[in-house]
Amino acid sequence: MSSRKWTAVDLPRLDGRTFLVTGANSGIGLVAARELGHAGARVVLAVRDLAKGEHAATTIRGEREVRQLDLADLASIRTFAQAWAGDLDVLINNAGVMATPERRTKDGFELQIGTNHLGHFALTNLLLPRITDRVVTVSSGAHRTGRIRLDDLNWEHGGYKRWGAYGQSKLANLLFTLELQRRLHAAGSDVRALAAHPGYAATNLQHRTENLVQNTVMAITNRLIAQSEEMGALPTLYAATQDLPGGSYVGPDRFHEQRGHPTLVGRSAAASDSETAKRLWDVSEELTGVSFPLTPAAA
Repeated sequence: MSSRKWTAVDLPRLDGRTFLVTGANSGIGLVAARELGHAGARVVLAVRDLAKGEHAATTIRGEREVRQLDLADLASIRTFAQAWAGDLDVLINNAGVMATPERRTKDGFELQIGTNHLGHFALTNLLLPRITDRVVTVSSGAHRTGRIRLDDLNWEHGGYKRWGAYGQSKLANLLFTLELQRRLHAAGSDVRALAAHPGYAATNLQHRTENLVQNTVMAITNRLIAQSEEMGALPTLYAATQDLPGGSYVGPDRFHEQRGHPTLVGRSAAASDSETAKRLWDVSEELTGVSFPLTPAAA
């Protein structure tokens, strides 16, 4: 079957498999969790607000569980990972914030790089010994506007630019996937690292910039251009369940990757820069205190 027409109806049966989805109380994360549950998976919703997570879980069929996780707090991430027992088939790094005013996480990171990249970086590495199949990280077409500020990842010098910070965090998602896949291969692991992006999907992210003008503009474009959350979740579901090579990047197939069915897509030259990916990994380890847990395979 052509990937151009792939939909959630084409999901394989996932009975006996466990999927962890961050930020699964709304948006494409919740849609993905619903579809995975419908296909028989055990779904764990990792959410900051337990009440919202519990409400979202009532819309998911089958075995599901809600656990508290604040990706803007390294202590919360460590507590979550330490409490995990048993294998985890697929980790979906979905949660994110977009174009927020300048804010800091509990550990002093700029909020967007801290939540979208550093939080998921720490979570992935802490859970990696438990993961048996793959890690899927949700990026964005906005990665093409990003630049990795290796000397000032947290925007501590000079003026803060909310969209520049967002673009950096989404570029970091792809560089993280690139370097994670390289390290998994070097360790002789069968686990794969993949990335996906939803195109332009109408989600609650577009209403949380705390800027009235931007929220209004995006509300209009949501109605005129955006595809549904259900369509936006398809690249994530495709990357999480289909037999794809490690390092693959999945997005919509039409209108410059803004709409359509999931397919393998390209990325910017900056997102393919293996040297920057390695340097970003080193900086991320230094900032989070979390390192890659697997040892290289014997030659």
